[in-house]
Amino acid sequence: MPPAIPLATYRLQLTADFDFDKAAAVVPYLKALGITHLYTSPVMKARKGSTHGYDTVDHGQFNPELGGEAGFGRLSDALKANDIGLIIDFVPNHVGVHFADNPWWLDVLEWGQASPHAISFDIDWDLLPYRARGGVLLPILGASYGEALERGDIELRYDAAEGSFSAWYFEHRLPVAPERYGEMLRMIVKEADAAETEAGQRLLSLAARYTGLRRPNRKEAPAFKAELKEIAGAADIIERGLAAYRAGKDRPAQTLALHHLLERQHYKLGHWRLASSDINYRRFFDVNGLAGLRVEDASTFAATHQLVKQLVAGGRLQGIRLDHIDGLRDPAQYCQRLRRLVRDAQGNTKPFYTVIEKILCEHERLQHFAGVQGTTGYEWMNVITQVLVDAKGLEPLDETWRQISNRSPRLAPYVKDAKRRVLETLLTSEFTVLTRLLARIANGHYSTRDFSADSLRQALELYVLHFPVYRTYLTNGGPTAPDRKLIDDTIARARAEWFAADEGIFDFLRDALTMELLKPGRPPHSAPRVRRFALKVQQFTGPMMAKSLEDTAFYQFHRLLALNEVGGDPASAGLSISAFHETMRTRAKEWPLGMTATATHDTKRGEDARARIASLSEIPGEWTSTVARWKVLNAPHLALRGTFRAPSATFEYMLYQTLLGAWPLQGPLDAGFVERIQAYALKAAREGKEETSWLNPHEAYESGVNSFIAKILDPVQSGEFLDSLQTMARRVALLGALNAMSQLTLKATLPGVPDFYQGTEFWDLSLVDPDNRRPVDFAARHSALGSLDDPDWTDLMKSWPDGLIKLAWTRRLLKLRNELADVFAQGDYQPLAVRGTHADHVIAFARRHGRAAAIVVVGRHFAPFTQAGREWPAPERFDATVDITGYSAPGLAGNDLPLAQAFRDFPAFVVEARAANAIRPSRPRVRT
Repeated sequence: MPPAIPLATYRLQLTADFDFDKAAAVVPYLKALGITHLYTSPVMKARKGSTHGYDTVDHGQFNPELGGEAGFGRLSDALKANDIGLIIDFVPNHVGVHFADNPWWLDVLEWGQASPHAISFDIDWDLLPYRARGGVLLPILGASYGEALERGDIELRYDAAEGSFSAWYFEHRLPVAPERYGEMLRMIVKEADAAETEAGQRLLSLAARYTGLRRPNRKEAPAFKAELKEIAGAADIIERGLAAYRAGKDRPAQTLALHHLLERQHYKLGHWRLASSDINYRRFFDVNGLAGLRVEDASTFAATHQLVKQLVAGGRLQGIRLDHIDGLRDPAQYCQRLRRLVRDAQGNTKPFYTVIEKILCEHERLQHFAGVQGTTGYEWMNVITQVLVDAKGLEPLDETWRQISNRSPRLAPYVKDAKRRVLETLLTSEFTVLTRLLARIANGHYSTRDFSADSLRQALELYVLHFPVYRTYLTNGGPTAPDRKLIDDTIARARAEWFAADEGIFDFLRDALTMELLKPGRPPHSAPRVRRFALKVQQFTGPMMAKSLEDTAFYQFHRLLALNEVGGDPASAGLSISAFHETMRTRAKEWPLGMTATATHDTKRGEDARARIASLSEIPGEWTSTVARWKVLNAPHLALRGTFRAPSATFEYMLYQTLLGAWPLQGPLDAGFVERIQAYALKAAREGKEETSWLNPHEAYESGVNSFIAKILDPVQSGEFLDSLQTMARRVALLGALNAMSQLTLKATLPGVPDFYQGTEFWDLSLVDPDNRRPVDFAARHSALGSLDDPDWTDLMKSWPDGLIKLAWTRRLLKLRNELADVFAQGDYQPLAVRGTHADHVIAFARRHGRAAAIVVVGRHFAPFTQAGREWPAPERFDATVDITGYSAPGLAGNDLPLAQAFRDFPAFVVEARAANAIRPSRPRVRT
């Protein structure tokens, strides 16, 4: 049986090309590596062809493209045979909509608010302008509605197997409300000239049977459809008669008929660009094809978690990763329900491993949720990077960035500008919903009715612009003390930028956000509206921050790309060793069982590419002068026209860092690498929203960037630049490899559960998705692992570019974790003192549980020991000793451990030890 709490997890991205059976084939390799739990991308039925699984269309069944229930059973058997547990990525926040594959969504389109599934979607039914009846906007058209209609792109079809009518826009199915079937059948029979036929008469009789509004209703519709499909000859008549609705430029009557029919549905078709301003259902960020689920509704929660409960009850699921927890209306309520579900399924005898995808901003503390062991580890990834970055080199890099960008090296202005851009373009409709709701609340009492809608909008905008984290966690009972302080502080910053008369508008906004408006003795306001507003704002600020920070500012601010990571601070000043130790001691007490990640499917670049770029902080002067030379060499390849420049100066600087991070260690440069860089550059430019964007692509700029990359990577046109780049890349690669080994060692030995992203046992030089989701050669890894039973570290050091040294060290670390399970899962964290000239280049600590212990020593800032990346560091160059008083270990004598001894193999050292005295640490609380 695998341990209830993982010792190490391994993330696999499942796709149609890498399904359950292929995952099962990898399980023996994971076992040999030392992994205790497989951690997969979502396994529920997703949109056909999905490359990630987050567009779930049915939570109640396994994805058939992955092998369905049978394939999952085979994977489950393979895991059981190897004593490996299973953790799945689960998506409670949203589902894939549009197209023709989500039965709940199709039912809502057919029946509107009468659908039993309408409550499961967060739809503001009454917000569509110029429309008498409620409906949901469907921004799926590639052209304006009028153009699509007149071109005949929208087609009415009859499904003879169902007895139902639907409009189709290419692959999108749009069910017609059954209450319109009667009028349609009359027009169809007339158009087909079939009124005198037996089938035609039966059709007309069926159409006349249901009179009155909204008929046939939901109860009557199944019988109506069943009778319709049983009428002999009906399908032929309907096929001919649908010509009455066949729109076209030369068919004005038919076009108008189809238009009138569509206007009387529970939806309104629109151009995809309308989504940013008019959409009236909650989305995942700004993705129109992912609609938010209301899992706060008990029936929706039960239906979407039925399969999860079955897997837990059957012993086939040992953990869950909750995607986008910040999208939920009430995460605390959700986690409580999930814990109850798990206990009902498996009892309360053992913990069920639960982690949340939560992005914490700098200095933000994670809120405790029922049954949650921690996060997926982005914050710890950034802590590791910040302690490995050379803080002394960041100030010169600040100046380099100031000169290139002509802007201050402060991140806050970038984020604020990005938020304004996102409010104006991507999330305008969601913001409009909030401002309208706030105005209705204000208008609900005479004491606040003079707050105009425009003033309220401006005040709320300032609040959003200054809100410093992803969200608060209010419940119906109100805010916690930290959340109240956060709201108060944000209101104060917003008020400071308000230049109109205040007259209490910010006090009103604060009281609405905290739900103080509902307190006894206050002027009465609508309680449902106030609660809806306060809780809905929380669901808005998360996507707002994500789109502004991660997906905009991170692609504009390029001081040092290693710091531009999910949950990170690109303007960080680095982290001292003492601050790092304090952070880890706190983690050991508060969140010892959460994941520690260094790469995920969502990171901006591979873990070893990040480690390479981090090393530029060790050689800032040389890096700056090298970039200056490269800019001169590559100036002829820029696209210039007047003030137009492609790429921009800041984007060019970003490209040089990206090239160093991803530069191949072995083999010649090939066309595939050039294409990868070009694809990354296109995404980065559009995400940055400066010269081009997804909404408004600038073809000339994008073409100029593409051409620039092709030319500077062409040996014929840019030989001198490529020689210089190759020289610098070799040095940065060595520094990066040393950084990477330290990063790996820290991940595997710090408090927390180390998570390994697929394929990263070899050097991981990937870029942002989809580059980091390329197929992994597991056969090569398994074969290589078999040759490393007794590794010769000297030989592995000499051939470090082949990645075998990383694979061997990964297995060595995981072997030790398995042997010292209590030490790493429950042990405390004790910093070890380092003395000597190079003390600041060493992170040393002990993990200890009772008398069992492990001593860990890793190096950092390797430039002085490698001639700035020109040679592998000799152990005797490290002049420092680690104080290991109170610990003993084989091969170690006395109280001092010289670095020359610890770093004999390479600059990372981990050894099993014994403590002189047994100090039993406080047992970490396992949240079940």
